[in-house]
Amino acid sequence: MDANKRKIRELQVERTIKALTKNNMEAHYIPSMEDLLPKVRTLLKPKEKIGVGGSASLAETGVLDLLRSGEYTFLDRHEKGLSSEEVNQLLMESFTADTYLASANAVTEHGELYCVDGNSNRVAAMLYGPKQVILVVSWDKIVPDLEAAAVRVKQTAAPANAVRLNCDTHCATHGKCLNPTVSDTNLMALGAGACEHTICSNYVIFSHQKFPQRIKVLLVGESFGY
Repeated sequence: MDANKRKIRELQVERTIKALTKNNMEAHYIPSMEDLLPKVRTLLKPKEKIGVGGSASLAETGVLDLLRSGEYTFLDRHEKGLSSEEVNQLLMESFTADTYLASANAVTEHGELYCVDGNSNRVAAMLYGPKQVILVVSWDKIVPDLEAAAVRVKQTAAPANAVRLNCDTHCATHGKCLNPTVSDTNLMALGAGACEHTICSNYVIFSHQKFPQRIKVLLVGESFGY
């Protein structure tokens, strides 16, 4: 990336980190992918129990491979050969994890996290349960405000995730949301029943946190994830 463009992006990251900090979240700028895993290691303890949410970001950045290294007690929901019952048991056990890793669908410059889920085990664990939540987030997911966050999910995150998960949704078939824009009266979701098959069931905004530094946001200066 051109040095001048990178400087502008880093100033955006700086604003966002200051806002997240004011909202009682710990936030760090990770300049490149190669700097990410060493930082994640500093936040984890050997043998601690770790759960994860469904995340293309964790796979692309090598975080999942780190968790499978044998250093940790990893509740690997992606392990081959698991039955649906076994996967569900791991999802439930993740609520008692020492650390939970995931990503966010968008991060606003006001210091808010915006997440939309279908199954919703990810947002549930982010909200309550695990002692520590670490989010690995590309700087591409930083947006000015919640309206832009909602649009990002509709136009980018949801369609790509629906394709990844082989979902029978309008966005997976057409490459875009049934209603890819927002309005003042219907910011978060489509109208009732508009999308019969959807992965956008629950919309959660994380703002000022009661427990300081429980949520840690690692903003990485590269493009990855949805």
